[in-house]
Amino acid sequence: MTIETIDTLVVGAGQAGVAMSEHLTKLDVPHIVLERDRIAEKWRTGRWDSLVMNGPAWHDRFPNLDFDGDPDEFPNKDQVADYFESYAKKFNAPIRTGVEVHNVERNNDRPGFTVETSKGVIEAQRVIAATGPFQEGVIPPIAPNSHSRKQMHSAEYYNPEQLPEGAVMVIGAGSSGVQIADELQRSGRKVYLSIGSHNRPPRSYRGRDFVWWLGVLGLWDLEATQPGTEHVTIAVSGAYGGHSIDFRKLAQKGMTLLGLTKAFDNHKVTFESDLAENIAFGDNNYTELLDAADAYIERNKLDLPEEPEARKVLPDPDCLTNPVLELDLDKAGVTSIIWATGYKVDFSWLNVNAFDDKNQPRHQRGVSIEPGVYFLGLPWLSRRGSSFIWGVWHDAKHIADHIAIQRSYLDYHYDATQRKT
Repeated sequence: MTIETIDTLVVGAGQAGVAMSEHLTKLDVPHIVLERDRIAEKWRTGRWDSLVMNGPAWHDRFPNLDFDGDPDEFPNKDQVADYFESYAKKFNAPIRTGVEVHNVERNNDRPGFTVETSKGVIEAQRVIAATGPFQEGVIPPIAPNSHSRKQMHSAEYYNPEQLPEGAVMVIGAGSSGVQIADELQRSGRKVYLSIGSHNRPPRSYRGRDFVWWLGVLGLWDLEATQPGTEHVTIAVSGAYGGHSIDFRKLAQKGMTLLGLTKAFDNHKVTFESDLAENIAFGDNNYTELLDAADAYIERNKLDLPEEPEARKVLPDPDCLTNPVLELDLDKAGVTSIIWATGYKVDFSWLNVNAFDDKNQPRHQRGVSIEPGVYFLGLPWLSRRGSSFIWGVWHDAKHIADHIAIQRSYLDYHYDATQRKT
């Protein structure tokens, strides 16, 4: 059996793998990138049809290539996938598509790792897991086992037409959940939206997008989450030209807001009495960013237009003042449930000593505790922006520099004859 050898193997050719390959190429590190599907496949087939980026094109990109078109627009999912393909061609990235990695193990009698793939065995001195954070959709165990209603994770949702006629309950109100719920309501569906704790930044304020505000306020570079906010989702949208999420406005248009989903019992579902608390949490996040932006403008004497309309709050809808704590799905006509409840990573193929007792990667800025193993593209890898397009590019540079330094040590040869006495 022929075994291929390579210095560095990158697993995954999404935004993380493409960024990693660019930096390794610049440093002349021999490497290959393996991708089981196509480049940026998740953007093409793992997202709903109308998805656009949550950040404008001028911001959510790699430094060395702009998106085509208006920099203030929000590219759609196919434009994003095309962008990564074009970027990889810029430096002739050594990407092999249609190759799945089955197993990685450290060698016992020599340096490096043995990698079993669908196209043969590869031996690599280093392995970089660049498979990203959105690998497997999570549906919590409270989901009913009944087949009387169509159920799916948001990763399986593409458009309203794939659902049977009737009302829809969307569980989870991060960016995915709220955008899907909004799309379904615009299509004429009756929608019930279960809302947990969330951040709700303004889409823009005083002439600047919220991504700009997070940048100048230093919030993208936060190195750790605030206590108690580790699993708080962000409700923001680039859809329909970009707009702030306003749950009161969605309710005003007919959407029924619900608290955190508690349990299912046959055709009935119960909810926590935390809807008002969760909405207030998002409202506070919204106003805190407005306050910080106003203070920044005043401190730096910027000439940005005032925007008093941004602080106006619609009246609380009835579903907020008199929350629904139990819903009979049959009587409500709910025929579909969409679980917008996040994702988990899957590193079952990476059989090395790089994980804690909860099977989470142990690393420092992507450099694993297992020498020669690296992680890239995970949320908060080094900072708040790590899982975003531009953030993963900077994290990839750090990892590539680390690899180059390690290679320089291994290339050093001590010549005793040259030692001066």
